[in-house]
Amino acid sequence: CDPLNRRAVRVSMGSVFLIPWAWMDGTIRDLRWLGFRTAAMALTENSISIDHPSLAAEPRLAIVMGTEGEGLSQETIVEADYVVRIPMAHGVDSLNVAAAAAVGSLTSCGEEEAKDSGLAQIVVGSDSHPPYIYLNNDGVPTGIDVEIATEAFRRMGYSTRFEPIDWEQKTTLVESGAIDCIWGCFSMEGREALYHWAGPYMVSRQVVAVNDDSSIQSLSDLAGKSIAVQSTGKPEELFLSGSDPRLPQGVDVFSIEDRSVQYALLGCGYVDAIASHETTILQYMKDNSVAFRILSEPLLVTGLGVAFAANDSRGLDSQLNDTFAQLREDGTLEQIVGKYLENPSQYLEVDTIGT
Repeated sequence: CDPLNRRAVRVSMGSVFLIPWAWMDGTIRDLRWLGFRTAAMALTENSISIDHPSLAAEPRLAIVMGTEGEGLSQETIVEADYVVRIPMAHGVDSLNVAAAAAVGSLTSCGEEEAKDSGLAQIVVGSDSHPPYIYLNNDGVPTGIDVEIATEAFRRMGYSTRFEPIDWEQKTTLVESGAIDCIWGCFSMEGREALYHWAGPYMVSRQVVAVNDDSSIQSLSDLAGKSIAVQSTGKPEELFLSGSDPRLPQGVDVFSIEDRSVQYALLGCGYVDAIASHETTILQYMKDNSVAFRILSEPLLVTGLGVAFAANDSRGLDSQLNDTFAQLREDGTLEQIVGKYLENPSQYLEVDTIGT
């Protein structure tokens, strides 16, 4: 499709010279690196309406359309952040691509209207935890938890704002009302009495990783070794409390506030091991082309949840649990998780926790 094709110039009455356009090789995944979320125009069981509030709230949205005959490939549809349809009158099942582009562009450009919609706002406190929550190239929060939170609270009648927090102060912040909830790959294990919880909505393995050439093969081999963990995290608690008989005595534990420092410490040989969520370690390895080795025996298999203050009487935790059930039943959870992780269904098997 050439915007400067003679017919395109004639039919557009020269408007093609007034509209910015660009060629791009590659796939729509490349648009994500440019800071765009993508909406594939296609009729599927999971497609949402073009006037969906989630689309209007996106600061940079790219609408992806195929040819009038073939439409978009299945690969493109799967890779898109949203799959979108245009509501049609009875008896009308298609529009030509030009009309679809016009309707899509006009209907989805309502960010200001979304901001002024009058929806009550939920402030979500989190820190960077790829692939669950992180900032894209435009500094906009994205990730598994961002997408789930945005969709879940939208269904509950709220807009969502993500607030970066000092993770060590998370309990103080939620109890004071500075944030409404804590959400960001947050393990429920051992913290059940500290908060009102919604979840678990996903399963996570807490694991130990070492350099690929390390002699450490099992948890027992950590005796006399050093390990870096995030402060106030579950691995820190397990190693310092001595409550897990599988963990040897004499492990030198370094508690780090900034999770990303762990990887640098291990890569440079300053510590012998690190402990964190398996998915975040895999994401770091993928993003930075490094080869850590994850020990086969996990530290902990736990559920991820959303924490509200223990004195929060609004009932948001119960409402969110009901919404999680809806998202699971209609396939939205699996669709979101599948954008970031392979074999997404394994991360949604919350009924297997503890078995």
